[in-house]
Amino acid sequence: MSGLSGPIFVSLLATPFMIAVGQVLFKMTSEKLTASGNGFHTIFFEPLFILALVIYGSATLLWIYVLKSVPLAYAYSFMALTFVLVPLLAALWMGETVTLKYAVGAALIIAGLVVIQT
Repeated sequence: MSGLSGPIFVSLLATPFMIAVGQVLFKMTSEKLTASGNGFHTIFFEPLFILALVIYGSATLLWIYVLKSVPLAYAYSFMALTFVLVPLLAALWMGETVTLKYAVGAALIIAGLVVIQT
């Protein structure tokens, strides 16, 4: 889809990035909860969880802004970037392993987005 404004295109990229950050923060929250041995109800007072919710909520508002201007079928293809970004962020922030299979899959996802863009 050509002719996207700069803010819309940036928002199309920022939304999956924010979702990916939120996912990693949710995982970090779950690990912290497990390590502490505290009950599940304590999650509501966990700063990482609160930050994840704020990021997720903000991403949702940004997504609604995008959908005002872009067809859902086109816009939703950008959400595939979360499959690329979550493992990368997990590797950077949590030391998880990124495999060659992951790299090939991520390259295919990005190639698919390029095809959709052209």
